[in-house]
Amino acid sequence: MAAAAGGAARGRGATSFQRKAAAGSRLATVAGTRPSVRHGQLLLSSGLPSLDCVLGGGIAVGTLLLIEEDKYGLYSNLLFKYFLAEGVVCGHDLFVASAKEHPDSILKELPAPLLDEQRNELGEEATAVKSEDFQDSMKIAWRYQNLPKMEASPTTSTKFGHYYDISKTMSSELFQLIKWHSFYLPEELCLQPTVKTCNMNSAYGRLLLSIQRIISQEGFDGSDPQKKQKNILRIGIQSLGSLLWDDDICCSDTPEDIHSLTKFLYVLRGLLRKSLSACIITIPAHLIENKAIMERVTNLSDTVVGLESFIGSERETNPLYKDYHGLVHVRQIPQLNSLICDVSDTKDLAFRLKRKLFTIESDLLKYCSNSDMFPF
Repeated sequence: MAAAAGGAARGRGATSFQRKAAAGSRLATVAGTRPSVRHGQLLLSSGLPSLDCVLGGGIAVGTLLLIEEDKYGLYSNLLFKYFLAEGVVCGHDLFVASAKEHPDSILKELPAPLLDEQRNELGEEATAVKSEDFQDSMKIAWRYQNLPKMEASPTTSTKFGHYYDISKTMSSELFQLIKWHSFYLPEELCLQPTVKTCNMNSAYGRLLLSIQRIISQEGFDGSDPQKKQKNILRIGIQSLGSLLWDDDICCSDTPEDIHSLTKFLYVLRGLLRKSLSACIITIPAHLIENKAIMERVTNLSDTVVGLESFIGSERETNPLYKDYHGLVHVRQIPQLNSLICDVSDTKDLAFRLKRKLFTIESDLLKYCSNSDMFPF
């Protein structure tokens, strides 16, 4: 009887409750992703580890990254290719859209991934670059030396995010392992009749229908439960809003269809939120005359990063910026599963391009321009 009573007591004390695993833990098995330790959202790499560090760990799945192009579009195009190259290495599906350059040409120019031996070589190169800047850094006040450092050099191997050699192109054999889709506007105009959706212009309507079709047919929206292996769709759209997309917001302060671009972004974000996908868009923000349009575009994006090149500007000849090629401005970071967003300690960063290495670093040199900030 006592044994039975003890067993009953243990039965009453035990519980069959089991904590349900978070959805993020199940999605963490997708190649090339990891859950955020801060908000639990699934993250993927932008292809540039130093940029991932700025963005709070990476790009969240289901979000939109907007890149404000530099004046000549050189560096924004490089970030665009980093994003796509990371997708190829991770085995993600790609959707590349452009009205200027054929997607086939864009993919052929993707940078080649670095091997472990090459990573060590670039790590030594980055160390040499830092040693050259040592004397300049001594001029900076000691209190600014404690600003956070971005991950600039591939000194250690990491499973999340890879490094690339921009002096070499990716092998065609890697593309055989992935599935990719292209959207080239001049070809689409010849294949299909005029399309106009949700009061958008024809180009945006065609692009939106193509993205929606790929998401649905390939099962990225969860419509195909029989698909065993989950994967990510990386969407890249080049120079959206330019005149090549049949949009006049870059050449007129009062465009004919002022809401066409914002409507496209509104519908696109809805598609991203309901699917295993992430999108990068480059936009010539410096050409948009109506600043109210640019503000609405920013509000309809999740993450906004602006690039400012020194080419043709006074800073190109300024000795304070002699080791840098431009600035990175973090305009907006999303609030994901939280009341606040991951805000970097410094929003103004500098980038440099040295041979094979493209890095983003803290813009410490800007403090040198104001002598009042020095305590000595």
